[in-house]
Amino acid sequence: MGSDLTRLYLLRHGETENHRGIFKYNGHNDVDVTEEGERQLAAQAERLKDLHFKAVYSSDLLRARKGAQAVAAKHGLEVRPDERLKEIHAGRWEGLSYEEVIQCYPGEAEKRFNDIVNYRIPGGGENLLDVQKRAIEAIDEIARRHRGEEIAIVAHGGTNRIILSSALSLPLENLLKMEQDFGCLNIIDYYNGAAVVKRMNMAPWFA
Repeated sequence: MGSDLTRLYLLRHGETENHRGIFKYNGHNDVDVTEEGERQLAAQAERLKDLHFKAVYSSDLLRARKGAQAVAAKHGLEVRPDERLKEIHAGRWEGLSYEEVIQCYPGEAEKRFNDIVNYRIPGGGENLLDVQKRAIEAIDEIARRHRGEEIAIVAHGGTNRIILSSALSLPLENLLKMEQDFGCLNIIDYYNGAAVVKRMNMAPWFA
């Protein structure tokens, strides 16, 4: 790895308690992970144990911090939480399934999917541009701070998609064409302001 190249190992947290078999808008809700979620990140931590991480960062939400702790423990590091890496705030949809949103707030889901980049969910929700601003600010800062080093970050499905979209210079409108499974691993190289995505959505059992 070149002296100016920063390699980022970007993970999604493991399966969450309220997300088994059904999609829910967790957003900023501080939900815990399941036993399966813990196993997913433990497997990734084992996979990454022989790397030379200089730092492990995470969203400040519990589900991400737990995963980051599993990775950091293999390297004798403390997790560095950063609130800018949080999931998108889903406003009054937080904790609801898509079906519940349709039932409780008719028309809002259609408005969002018709303008997924700009639509803010009522009740204090963010849009994708809000998340992009804070998440990419964090990633740029971390990459500069750790120039020439390997680092790990554990964040969220939506946040990771935005980070990957930025690295690939893809429009945010295509965000949902990119999968981020629970416990997945992505690898991104940053070099003098340019990014190269080396791996995407690697499952814990993928060799």
